[in-house]
Amino acid sequence: MRSNSSSSREEDLRKETSPPSPSATIDSRFNQTLRSVQGLLKGRSFPGKILITRRSDPLDEPNLLSPSSNRSYSDNGAGSSEVMDGSLEDDHQNRSNASGSSSANKVKLSTSSLENSSKEVQKTPMGARATDSARLMKFTKELSATTVILENLRELAWSGVPPNLRPKIWRLLLGYAPPNSDRREGILRRKRLEYLDCVAQYYDIPDSERTDEEINMLRQIAVDCPRTVPDVSFFQQSEVQKSLERILYTWAIRHPASGYVQGINDLVTPFLVVFLSEHLEGSVDSWAMADLSPEKVSNIEADCYWCLSKLLDGMQDHYTFAQPGIQRLVFKLKELVRRIDEPVARHMEDQGLEFLQFAFRWVNCLLIREIPFHLVTRLWDTYLAEGDALPDFLVYIFASFLLTWSDQLVKLDFQEMVMFLQHLPTQTWCHLELEMVLSRAYMWHTMFNSSPSHLAN
Repeated sequence: MRSNSSSSREEDLRKETSPPSPSATIDSRFNQTLRSVQGLLKGRSFPGKILITRRSDPLDEPNLLSPSSNRSYSDNGAGSSEVMDGSLEDDHQNRSNASGSSSANKVKLSTSSLENSSKEVQKTPMGARATDSARLMKFTKELSATTVILENLRELAWSGVPPNLRPKIWRLLLGYAPPNSDRREGILRRKRLEYLDCVAQYYDIPDSERTDEEINMLRQIAVDCPRTVPDVSFFQQSEVQKSLERILYTWAIRHPASGYVQGINDLVTPFLVVFLSEHLEGSVDSWAMADLSPEKVSNIEADCYWCLSKLLDGMQDHYTFAQPGIQRLVFKLKELVRRIDEPVARHMEDQGLEFLQFAFRWVNCLLIREIPFHLVTRLWDTYLAEGDALPDFLVYIFASFLLTWSDQLVKLDFQEMVMFLQHLPTQTWCHLELEMVLSRAYMWHTMFNSSPSHLAN
């Protein structure tokens, strides 16, 4: 009896003094990585290298975070890249399945830098107001310079822009407004007058002066405008739909290589909301376009037109005949998902589900139709901060978005997957879920960007 008790105590002592298991070490490193990423997204710095491994224990029930979480966020979401507590990191780990592929599993390097960074991040104030104030001061400092340094502005904007500064910052990030403050107002005035001339020349004319192709294009735009963001009442106002129609038709006429393609109507909406916010207060649902003078409406339309043109200049082959740019991105997405989470990719292939069947709309509309509209402008802060690199980074965002539901997808057959991916459960998403998607995308881009052959044909 006594010997048995002694043996039991010795065994307990061995358990207490033995080193942690490999899975526990992996979990710890993953959590350290995620804390560091959330804290370091502001500066886009990424010290050290990371080890991310798929959890071995399956989830009993996948949990999605909802806005009713105890975590508080500011209304503008500018501080939404704050440090998150351990329970959120575990939930993120369960859902991300970050490296199901052998290539990702080979990323096994020191995390001492990340550990130190994590400790520093944990010391930062948790209150959204303090974080927002600090970030606001950084933005204000950059914008107050005679010549704005766009690279610094991109680093700040990547993690979210304060709403009251979005119009000015988006114009700068897209190259529509020049960095030099002395030239800014003059150039904006000239570009707005140029848009007015285009509207008079191409839109404000009778149908008798249009070709049959132009008449058909205008009719298609007129049909699509009422369908734009149907769940936001603001876009059902006739004045709003008329503005969309003028912007889209003028853009299509001046870009004959692509012309109007369904989906471009969605891409105008973030610009319209952001530039209207300079003149209208309160929530979008309370806005009335009729409250604005014709001059203000014209200036807002001009800003939307030129910013849409700048955005699509870098991805015009997404909207030319056969849309080869979209097909190319969808192919890269399929390869990336296979590298990151092979079980999901294999299950989708076994079920006969082609990525084009669900991802075409994602790329065509840049996820606007997949997430709640109040999150779109935050997502576009990151889009515009990426600049010319956006098409490449989009692949990682789409992969992160898809693999949010990796645990559910492997349990569904073809028909169930199609229905699930066409009606994703994002209705209750808040900034937290979106930041998770962007964090994973950033990590995977950091891992794979130095090894482009992984995604080669």
